[in-house]
Amino acid sequence: MENRRTTFLALAAMILTLGALWHIHRPVILQETTLAEVEAEAVRGGYRLITTEALAELYRQQRDKVLLVDTRQDWEYRSGHIQGAVNFPLEPTAWSRWRSQARLAALLGPDRDRLVVFY
Repeated sequence: MENRRTTFLALAAMILTLGALWHIHRPVILQETTLAEVEAEAVRGGYRLITTEALAELYRQQRDKVLLVDTRQDWEYRSGHIQGAVNFPLEPTAWSRWRSQARLAALLGPDRDRLVVFY
C-alpha cells in the first residue's frame, strides 16, 4: 500500500511539474490591436490621442514643453527616432509596466504641466 501511495505522489508531482513548465513556456500569440481598442483604452486611462500632424505642429511650436518618449527597444531607438525623444523601452505586459514605475517617475520628473507623448 505504501508503494502505491509513493508512486501516486511521484506521478502527481511529475504531472504538476510538467504542467507548470508547459504553462510558463507556452507560446503566447499576441493579437493585433485595433484603433477602436486603442481609443477605448485611452478613454479609460484618461489619456488623449492626437494625430501625428497635430503632434508635429505642437512640437515645432513648443518643443521645450513637450517630452517625447520612445517606448521601443534600445536597438530600435538607435536605428532611428524623433530628434529630442528619450528612450524608455516598455514591454507590452502589465508586469513590465509595474516594474518600470519608479524609473518612469524619475524620467517624467515633478513637472505635471508638461505634455508627455509616448510612441
